[in-house]
Amino acid sequence: MSLRLGDIAPDFKAETTEGAIQFHAWLGNSWGVLFSHPADFTPVCTTELGAVAKLRAEFDKRNVKVVALSADPLDAHEKWIGDINETQKTEVNFPLIADPEFKVANLYDMIHPQVSDKFTVRSVFVIGPDKKVKLTITYPASTGRNFDEILRVIDSLQLTAGFSVATPANWKHGEDVIITAAVKDDDIPAKFPKGHTRVKPYLRTTPQPNL
Repeated sequence: MSLRLGDIAPDFKAETTEGAIQFHAWLGNSWGVLFSHPADFTPVCTTELGAVAKLRAEFDKRNVKVVALSADPLDAHEKWIGDINETQKTEVNFPLIADPEFKVANLYDMIHPQVSDKFTVRSVFVIGPDKKVKLTITYPASTGRNFDEILRVIDSLQLTAGFSVATPANWKHGEDVIITAAVKDDDIPAKFPKGHTRVKPYLRTTPQPNL
């Protein structure tokens, strides 16, 4: 059965390009992004790993640890990282899990039966400090992942975890947010002292509360 939002992300021990990790212990109190690749030396994934490396400071700012996974062994990972650094003009600065026996891929239901029995799905999992799955996205092999969007979703997840708000369509950090239905009108002034706009009884907006 595939993982659902709110499920505990499976723990595992794995070898990575930065040494062995026990996943939950490695995460500690951080948020996590785990994203998978079908194999090393694949063109789209080469650009993705480079993009993530360039965004490392943005992930750090949000207390997010990033780890990638491919079903190839460590020696192949090391060679691939050389190509990534060269072609993407960056330095890979996060661990890449070696999963040649598909142990982690199976734990996270990453195997794509419609393609082959050994093709890991290009999935993204965002995991909270409580070790629960907060977001899952699966992309086709032909479409590069948008890590700016993943950062945007993390901003929303972290904001809505701490305040009684939701974020509207296309929301970006700094924009107004929606007050959840659980908050009564009478309680809004105390909870949201920056003020609010009542668009409809069910649609009430307020400036982002943590700025």
